[in-house]
Amino acid sequence: MRISEYKIEEVRNSANIVDVISEFVQLRKRGRNYIGLCPFHKEKTPSFTVSEDKQIYHCFGCHNGGNVFKFLMEYKKISFVEAVQELAEQLGIHLEVEEFASEKQSEQEILYDINTEVANYYYNNLTNELEAEYARSYFENRKIKIQTVRAFGLGYALNSRDSLVKFLISKNIDLDKALQLGLIGKSADGRVYDKLSGRIIFPILSPNGRVVAFAGRTLIEKPDSAKYINSPESLIYVKGRILYGLSHSKDEIRKSDKAILVEGYMDLISLYQNGIKNVVAVSGTALTDEQAQLLSRYTKNVVLLFDADTAGINASLRSIEILLKQDFDIKIATLPAGEDPDSFVNKFGKEEFKEVIKRANNFLEYQTEYYEKQGAFNDPQKYTEAIRELVKPVALIDDELKRTALIKNISKKFNLREKLLEKELETAIKQKSRYDEKPSQTKPSEETIETLFQQKTKRKISTVYFNKEAELIKFLFEGNEAIIKLIFNNIDPESLEVEIHKNIFYKVRDDYEHFNELSPAHLISLFDDETQEYLRKITLEQYTISEYWKETHPTVSFEVTSYQFVKDLIIKLKQMQIDVQMNENLKIIESSENEELIMSLMKTNRELSLKKLNIQLIEEIKIN
Repeated sequence: MRISEYKIEEVRNSANIVDVISEFVQLRKRGRNYIGLCPFHKEKTPSFTVSEDKQIYHCFGCHNGGNVFKFLMEYKKISFVEAVQELAEQLGIHLEVEEFASEKQSEQEILYDINTEVANYYYNNLTNELEAEYARSYFENRKIKIQTVRAFGLGYALNSRDSLVKFLISKNIDLDKALQLGLIGKSADGRVYDKLSGRIIFPILSPNGRVVAFAGRTLIEKPDSAKYINSPESLIYVKGRILYGLSHSKDEIRKSDKAILVEGYMDLISLYQNGIKNVVAVSGTALTDEQAQLLSRYTKNVVLLFDADTAGINASLRSIEILLKQDFDIKIATLPAGEDPDSFVNKFGKEEFKEVIKRANNFLEYQTEYYEKQGAFNDPQKYTEAIRELVKPVALIDDELKRTALIKNISKKFNLREKLLEKELETAIKQKSRYDEKPSQTKPSEETIETLFQQKTKRKISTVYFNKEAELIKFLFEGNEAIIKLIFNNIDPESLEVEIHKNIFYKVRDDYEHFNELSPAHLISLFDDETQEYLRKITLEQYTISEYWKETHPTVSFEVTSYQFVKDLIIKLKQMQIDVQMNENLKIIESSENEELIMSLMKTNRELSLKKLNIQLIEEIKIN
């Protein structure tokens, strides 16, 4: 599907980017803008800036930025169409759908629509088909209520080779797309068949509740058949970026500021049904960095509750490292032998389960207990290795105070000198830095930004001149028609020295003349990614004219002072352009032996000098 450009603009103009982002990031006002800690990379000093005037955001640390749609796409890992739809729903705007779509957008929407149809098909099978009685009995035996079945969209794939295939054909659904989604398979002789036949179905949803994949569990376990079959990765499903149940639990996770992380589908469903709703599941895959990053948008506190077998313990140990890198506060809860979250909550109830969570140990205590059970502290060699293993995850923590406290705990528990452990910590930190694949998130210097675009200028220019041109370009994105007209009436784009400034000028002027569009968010969206980042940088700079004028002209409106500032800026820029011409002429005069040329250039410089004086005295600025 494709949403009309008119409707996209209506949604963008109706939304307030500060209100939208404030739902996910704590912002505070500074000058005309708002700042906060960036949700896209770890930082301690706020570099994430949101402009209510321009309706854009930009992080000066990791350079992520854009308009309100881009934020939702990046933050929620959703498509552009989903972002527009979500905002439109919040704003009460009815969307008009155009018949033709861009190839990528239409492909995503087709896949989503197919999965929705198939999810309904599986659900109807479970609730209505006689053959599904065995599947219904399975859920009843597991104490899953019909309301829970409905809430999670649980289903059943009929035990037939082609039941789903026939359904797809009856709905005129493209079988190649169904193959792509892993709903059906193709045999060597070219015949298509149902891939999940005879299995109960768990739809897997994106954080905003769209069906991206399916998991099928067999009801009759066979040696040659996998217990679970999951959808393959596709355009709408990347396994390592999805947490099962997050669409149901995200609000409760935010509210309680804690997430319980479990292994399986049934663990999550049973807990949720019993009132433990701040729970998500990794669903048969090892926890990934992307999943941890996704979870960190809702809380930084997590309780791991994996099975007590070897696989569960190893999964816990791996997950600790991944979560520490994302600055989580981690605790690990354990259940009695032979119990999993599903069985425990059904046997003992919600309150007893809560007590288990309350008794959860921090990750260091959990690891220590694990090594004790392994007998590591009874052997000198294993003892040394175990201590080093305890120190390694501490090195993943960025907070120095937290690291120090943990080292003190290890020192006290094992009666070891802190200095000795600190040396081990330093070694571990160095090893971590060596293998850290992520580039450091540093702010680009002024020289770096300038150097990047100096290469695209007609000739080498001074930093002062570069900055003056950049200031002028910035005011094209203030949304002020009087200022934009002032600039267009008095600046010839061909006179601009910096190529990117010239290109920006032409494009903004062309768009304004055709559409009379002043929205900064719209204008910035016209450019490529590199230019957009540059524009966000200069339009959301840390200290702007507004702060200066507020202090020096408290009784004068910003609009008036901005207009005067731009007027002065145009005069200064014209004078500097004349200076550039005069300096080039002087260089030629100094190096030339041609008397006629020298006299001509000297005459030109006198005329330019007079022109510069006239600009300063008369202020030849066209207002209309």
